Order: sequence, then C-alpha cells, then structure tokens
Amino acid sequence: MPDCKTRSLQSVVSSPLRACALLASSLAFAASAAADAPSRYDRRAQDWRNGAVVYQIIIDRFAPSADLEAKRGLYPAPKVLHPWADVPRPGVYLEEQKLNSAELDFWGGDLRSAATQIAYVKSLGANVLYLNPIHLAYTNHKYDALDYRQISPEYGTAADFRRLAEAVHASGMKLVLDGVFNHMGRHAPRFQDAFTNPGSPWRDWFAIGPQYAGGARVWTGFQNLPELNLENPAVQRDLWGGRDSVVRGWLRQGADGWRLDTAFELGPSKLAALTAAAHAEKPGSLVVGEIANYPSEWLPALDGVMGFNLRHVLLGAIDGQIEPARAARMIDRIARDSGIEGMLRSWIVIDNHDIPRLASQLPDAEQRRLAQVLQFTLPGAPNLYYGVELGMTGGPDPENRGPMRWDLVREDNLDLQWTRRLVALHNANRALRVGDFRLVESDRLLAFERHTDRALETVLVFANPTPTPVTERVLVANAFLMDGTPLVDLLAPAGAAPVTTIGSGFVTVTVPSRSTLVLAPRERDLGGYSRYKGVR
Repeated sequence: MPDCKTRSLQSVVSSPLRACALLASSLAFAASAAADAPSRYDRRAQDWRNGAVVYQIIIDRFAPSADLEAKRGLYPAPKVLHPWADVPRPGVYLEEQKLNSAELDFWGGDLRSAATQIAYVKSLGANVLYLNPIHLAYTNHKYDALDYRQISPEYGTAADFRRLAEAVHASGMKLVLDGVFNHMGRHAPRFQDAFTNPGSPWRDWFAIGPQYAGGARVWTGFQNLPELNLENPAVQRDLWGGRDSVVRGWLRQGADGWRLDTAFELGPSKLAALTAAAHAEKPGSLVVGEIANYPSEWLPALDGVMGFNLRHVLLGAIDGQIEPARAARMIDRIARDSGIEGMLRSWIVIDNHDIPRLASQLPDAEQRRLAQVLQFTLPGAPNLYYGVELGMTGGPDPENRGPMRWDLVREDNLDLQWTRRLVALHNANRALRVGDFRLVESDRLLAFERHTDRALETVLVFANPTPTPVTERVLVANAFLMDGTPLVDLLAPAGAAPVTTIGSGFVTVTVPSRSTLVLAPRERDLGGYSRYKGVR
C-alpha cells in the first residue's frame, strides 16, 4: 500500500490509492499556484518607492514666476528679490534677524511656475518630485517654519499646491514634501509667545531658560532655529500623532510622502511613530529620513534613509581614499546590515542643497560620470538635485542653490544626454530598480551584481576609479548564468559586440581607468535559457 501519510484523506475516500491521488493533485495545484504567484521582485516593482528616480527642487529657484511684478510686495526689506540671471553670494550676519543676509535673497519661483515644468521633469524619466520646504517661513530656504500648515505666500496658496499635486499625479509621478520637525523659526508666533510669556501655552513646546545661549535651545548654534521639545506629547500629536496632524494633513491634500530633515535628531521611536501615522493616513506613502549616521538601526523606523554613509563610500573610492574592492565590501556590509528592502527605498545622494554640486565636487568629467553610474546601479533611489543633469556648478551654500539654468536645456548638452541615458538604463532594467545585491569576487575593482528571479535580467557592474586600466578574472556567484553566455555593455552603442563571456561562473574583464562597465547577459541557444526562459 502506498505510504502517503494522509489519514485525514483516507477517512473521506474509499481507498488509500485514491487518497494518494488526491494528495498528489492537491500538491500539484499548490505548486502551480505558487509558480503563478507574484515573486518578491514583482511585489517590489509594484511599490513606487523602490528604485524610484527622485528629482529635487527648491521652489524659489526652479522656475521663474509669471506673476513676478504682482508679487514684489511679498519681499519687503531686508529681503531682496534678484533677477533670475543672478547667482547666490555669501552674505553677512544680521543681528536683528539672527541670520545671514544670504538667507533673505529670493529669486521669485513659486508653485505655479514649478507646475509648468512638470513635463520637463517627467521627460528626464523621474518618478518622484521632491520639494524642499514650502510651509510658511521667513527665509528663502523655509527651514525656519512659522506655521507648518500654511504655505509661504511667495510660493502661492493651498489651491496652488493642490494644482501642482494634480499635475504631478497626472504625469504618473509622486510628490514628496520636506518635513522640518526638530526646530521652527525664531519669528514663529508660537515661539515668540513662549519666549516672552512664562505662562504661554506654548512654553513647554520649546526649551527656554538662562542656561541656553540666547535664552533658548537652538539647532547647532543657529539663533534663528529654536528646537522643538519633541518629548512633549502635545508636540508629537500636533506634528504626527493626531488625526489632524501636520504629517497626515498634507498627505490628505495630495502629498505622497515625506523627507524628514535631520531625522536622526528625532530618534528611532519617534520616527517609527511618525512613519506609522503616515502609513495609516495613506497606505504606501513614503517616509525617508536624512540620516547622517550608519543607516542599519534606523531603517526599521523609516521606509528609507538618505544615503550619506553610502555617499562617503562612493566618493572615497573615487578620490582614492578607499580601495575599490574594500569600498565594495563596505557597500555589501551596508546592504546586509540594513536589509535590501530598506536600501531599495533609500535615496542615493551625491549632491543636494547642503552639499556642493556634483560638477564642483568632481570637476573631472570621468570621475563625475563614474559616480553617477554607481548612483544609478546600486540598490536605491537616485536623487537628482535640480540642474545636476545640466552640469550646473556651485560650491557650499548658498552657491549650490543657484536658480535653474534653463538656458542649458539643449539637446547638445552632454551632461543632459548622459543623465537621460542613465535614467533610462535604471528604469529599463528590473534588476537595477528592484533586484538584490551581491558582491562579485574581485581584488582590484568595485564590482557587484544586481539580480532578480530571472537570470537574463542580471546586471554586473565593474567600476575602476584608479588612474590605470585593470584586467582581472573574477568570480560571479550566479548559479543560473549558463556557460558560454555573452555579456554586453549596456552603456555601449546599440549593436556593439559582447565584452566578454561567462564560463563556469568566471569572467575576465578589462576596465579602463576611471570608468565603468555595466554588463548584462544575452540569450543564446544554450539549452537552459531556451528551456526555462531564463527564469529561476
């Protein structure tokens, strides 16, 4: 008698043989259903947060306003409204305002003018538009909030915001706002009342007392940025915990997520509560935090981080401070400690409003392009700071916050061509958007693999930041790449000959100095691929 070990089935059928047949049929059905079920890569691909291409703008600096003359009264002295062709310059300290005069230089962009350029952002291949702060504030950067629930009048109205959100969504993109929740602005009515009135209902919203220079605890010494008392439950309810909180309210008005300024200062428990509140309001929304620290312990509290730790690894390898193979091991450690799911939702940042622009950090075009290839092939969401695609330059703040150079948007702009090519590469390859990460065994290259459940989607990246060419025979630990499979360079012209061939898991590559190979397999009639269609 067959040993099918199915007593329950035998109790309802007339013979053990029928029981075994029924069990086999059930198992086959279950196996078939499992085969048809979405893989984890399919599920990742359905989540807009994974491997997105993020385009970051400062509203004041992105697109000139069509209503500038009517708006001039919104910039009273000591604020200065500049012509679009002016470039930001360092300012002087203004004692009365407790800030630098450069923080009061404006260029006049607004939400309406930004909405007119959604098609341009979409044409780059971006999936997400990220806005630096738009809430009511005194300065041009808006990191000194006066009221989180209002929009600065220089930027427009709540209706203008809703129209921008509608335009973003109509283009198929998502909209992310900047949340600045660890400090407000010195001119905020709540702070002014708390600072001058010991009986103020807002007194416990801040840390006020003679033990602090200037009378209140401020962010990193900036007297214009008094810190919020985030241990106060009322502050937490107002910012994220309450049904009508700042976080939930803007998600209802059209935002799809939040980027949190200096998120590490909130701490993991508060970040976890904020993220949970965002998800409760809008399932699938994004909360990504500015984390300067090592990211691993922060990702459980956030959907993703801004990868400053990863940025230092990349730039360290490019400028020769970190050997390429050791940089690859560091990235592997980050991926293992952080988890691939969190990395895929994290933003890969090379430059932004706080960092000199990429073209100023890396004047050498080869080094710059190498950095960008890594930005678009490592696991995560590449963060494009407006104008990087045009080769805009700019040193430390405020020089890195210049107005958008629309005069550089030309088809013969090589930086624009290159950026569009990298975005297209990223978007077209499932492994680069949602694939897993694995090291390629190399001694001299920054080499890694992105892979999915389909062998033919594999992408192999070999970066050589050194000033000399490197030829190396390396091990690719992918059990499903068939012997004799040719590998083509995805950055080479269409129709270019294969670069190398895989044999028993080994490939030999020659990578020119300060350059990158991005290789992918091409199917041949090798038995396995044609039989299994390249699917594991």
